[in-house]
Amino acid sequence: MTDSGDTRARRAAIVEVIRTRNVATQAELRELLSARGFDVTQATLSRDLAKLHARRASLPDGGTAYELEGFSARSGTEPAQLAAMADLVVGVRDGAAMVVVHTRPGVAAAIATLLDQARLDSVIGTIAGDDTIFVVPERRVTAKALAKRLEQMFQRARA
Repeated sequence: MTDSGDTRARRAAIVEVIRTRNVATQAELRELLSARGFDVTQATLSRDLAKLHARRASLPDGGTAYELEGFSARSGTEPAQLAAMADLVVGVRDGAAMVVVHTRPGVAAAIATLLDQARLDSVIGTIAGDDTIFVVPERRVTAKALAKRLEQMFQRARA
């Protein structure tokens, strides 16, 4: 994998970690990334967080945690995060009842989390492995139509 591929994969892991748990400090985030195989310096992590538009926000029960801006459940888009991960998608195929999204190894869960949190009205949910995501369309949406929409969404993010 190239350095830019490593950067994209690391940023995808950062997005997944921040989206799935409360992370209070960069030191905590570095430990969580290290457990996933990403050894990163504090300076690099700071640059990644800035690029992803991450910020610390107050929690309702006290304390703070990192959050990612740019998420709008109403519009179903996550511009910064989607753009950060679009190059990690290597293909989208439709099957009889679902869509399969192929990714680079190790990032399928992060992209599936992003798709789930985007709250796309045509998606019921996702199941992710290491490099494959199964995306289940709503009953009124065909797998072919959903595959086309996802492919277009990832293409726009790459542009």
